Amino acid sequence: MSTAYISHDDCALHDVGPDHPESPQRLIAIGHHLQRSGLISQLQAHRAVSVMPEQLAMAHTPQHLSKLQKLAPKEGIIWADDDTVLCPESLHVAALAAGAGILATNRVLNGKNTNAFCATRPPGHHAEHDLPMGFCLYNNVAIAALHALQHESVSRVAILDFDVHQGNGTVDIFKDQPEALFCSTFQHPFYPGRFNDIDRPHLVNCPLPAFADSDAFRRVIMERCLPAIEAHKPDMIFISAGFDAHQEDPMADMRLTDEDYYWVTRELVQLANKLCNGRIVSMLEGGYNPDALARSVHSHLEALLGY
Repeated sequence: MSTAYISHDDCALHDVGPDHPESPQRLIAIGHHLQRSGLISQLQAHRAVSVMPEQLAMAHTPQHLSKLQKLAPKEGIIWADDDTVLCPESLHVAALAAGAGILATNRVLNGKNTNAFCATRPPGHHAEHDLPMGFCLYNNVAIAALHALQHESVSRVAILDFDVHQGNGTVDIFKDQPEALFCSTFQHPFYPGRFNDIDRPHLVNCPLPAFADSDAFRRVIMERCLPAIEAHKPDMIFISAGFDAHQEDPMADMRLTDEDYYWVTRELVQLANKLCNGRIVSMLEGGYNPDALARSVHSHLEALLGY
């Protein structure tokens, strides 16, 4: 197995102040940890490239894209909502985050890598087709999955989102596209509070209560998510890899550990090997304790590498 690791130094340029949890320190911590551990040498590192406008348009309306262009400040910061902030470099960085998913998808579909992980920011899974929210500007995983569905070898995809917040944006974008199965584990009731807005057979929502632990998380993965993915028979699997359900994360109240992220990734790798030649693209979402995030990403990558 070979794993691509896609990132870009410019991801640090999306900086909206020292008090905002979605900070450059997140990727800095991941990079330092992978260097110290030596795991970076086991990965095939690539620089992200910017997404193309027509690729953004697969997931977002012209109005959404125009609104972001108009919001982007020449200096300082501007708030798109109570949580989502733009600085002058934000759209450049968001374009790299979305473009990383395209690059990762192409490398996996072309057989250059078995799987890939995108260490980019800002995250994407809250961005709806016409609305930025929850730190997210473009829905990176949705764009990557829609790009994959254009490939001749891909007629169905599955997305597993294990971020502590429900991926409402991905739900919104794929609500009428049953070829894309979406499974999501998340704390409930909790932000964004849209769990009950959309109900479709191909949307598998798995709410967990505050303080849910490893046993509860693993049970719902085994009983609901993995069987749904296997029944769907995807040609490619995508992961919205949020690590903010970790017990050390300050943004939520769940009790997952580094080992849980290794376990769920290993289960997905085994299923991907069975269903779709191991083809997985994973994209970073949340995770706001830099140390816990770095360790969790390390565990995630070890499982992607087949360790």
